Amino acid sequence: MLSRARTTKKSDTHVIGLISDTHGLIRPEALEALQRVDLIIHAGDIGKPEVIVALKAIAPVLAIKGNNDIGAWAKPLPDTKFVKSCNTRLFVIHNLKELDCDPVARGLQVVVSGHSHKPSVSTRDGVLFVNPGSAGPRRFKLPVAVGKLFIEDNQVNAAIIELPV
Repeated sequence: MLSRARTTKKSDTHVIGLISDTHGLIRPEALEALQRVDLIIHAGDIGKPEVIVALKAIAPVLAIKGNNDIGAWAKPLPDTKFVKSCNTRLFVIHNLKELDCDPVARGLQVVVSGHSHKPSVSTRDGVLFVNPGSAGPRRFKLPVAVGKLFIEDNQVNAAIIELPV
């Protein structure tokens, strides 16, 4: 079981903040959008350790490295991560194209990824796939965004939050 919320909430909904592809930029809008979550998952391409420090001021952070996370600071970060939160099984991977397991066979309810910078929420074979998009430098005309997972009574929903930049 992951740590409980730092703030008192009116419901038993467990909220996980999702962020990816910050590439060293921690936007105040991203920090604001992730307030009052129980946990933050960073799906890679963090860019520099200061990003994790800023996120840890909000909630506990689980982070994986992306293809651009190089250097001594990134070496301890795993390439992928299994997470269990409120009896919900999640898998975190930076590049979804590198997923080499069957999420259904693994009993996963959610797969969180990054890399493409394209925010998306979809369901395949009963598994929720969430890419929060990029919260870092804007790429092409893609939105700058983060995401949230809402876990309540073994039900999982996701939302993408486009940031005003």
